[in-house]
Amino acid sequence: MIGECEIEGIAALTLASGGADGVEVAFAPGAGMVGCSLRHRGKELLGRRHGLAAYAAEGKTMGIPLLYPWANRLGERRFTVAGREVDLTRAGLPMSTDPAGLPIHGLLAGAPGWEVERHEAERDGGVLTASFDFGVHRDLLAAFPFPHRLRYEARLTGGELTIAVTVLARGVAVPVSFGFHPYLQLPALEREAWQVELPVREQLLLDRSMLPIGATEPVSVAPGPLADRTFDDAFAAPAGGEPFVLAGGGRRLELRLGEGYRFAQVYAPADDAVIAFEPMTAPTDALVRGGGELPLVAPGGSFTATFSLAVSSPDQ
Repeated sequence: MIGECEIEGIAALTLASGGADGVEVAFAPGAGMVGCSLRHRGKELLGRRHGLAAYAAEGKTMGIPLLYPWANRLGERRFTVAGREVDLTRAGLPMSTDPAGLPIHGLLAGAPGWEVERHEAERDGGVLTASFDFGVHRDLLAAFPFPHRLRYEARLTGGELTIAVTVLARGVAVPVSFGFHPYLQLPALEREAWQVELPVREQLLLDRSMLPIGATEPVSVAPGPLADRTFDDAFAAPAGGEPFVLAGGGRRLELRLGEGYRFAQVYAPADDAVIAFEPMTAPTDALVRGGGELPLVAPGGSFTATFSLAVSSPDQ
């Protein structure tokens, strides 16, 4: 099933699956294609944080935002990658910074310019596709000089949402370092009681600026209550497609990294009742550091990254 709605004065498109255990998800094409709502049995499962209007106006992340063309932070504002200079020192760029002043979360937070191509019902769900032509936006291209097109597909089937983003390169090679930041929550259940599973085995070591230092170490995170644990850590993607899990209150959320996502960040602060399992195509700061962990799309080629978020009621 498909539909339209308005959230905080911003138009959104919905996909829904049927039945008493149904899921409804909403996306706002006019605000960066952000996933702005995910409801299960009528209850919101996304951290709305500052809200959709603040995301559209100020880039304050919420819901399921696309972080593009880089995820998390960069160590420099001007650098060379794939033979071209990236210049993030220009005034007026739609870019946020972290508390240390480092560029964070890319250039498309809340961005208009997405063109909806398909919004159709399918069996027990629906599909929404949209595209963004990076090359026609002069301010973006001046900062990140790689003409290309993005294609975004969200498909809901039953209780599972799958999101695929494809980079379509044009006349030059395009470096790929994007990701998502899905803020998840469990309604009517205290954060301390949330059950989490992080099937990671390799952690990326970070410096004081939260940038990778180029080394890793083995890691094992015990499953169980989130309790007073906090996370802001980088990992290699779990092997074999094992899911990150958030469960409790009769619900289980499983996030799986598919093709294209070789890394993940986990974020669970003490002062916000959310947890984010963040798919990443490259490590934080890969655009600046380069190397073999930074994918490059050849001219005329494409790169697709996919992740899924499944919602179920195991106790019912």
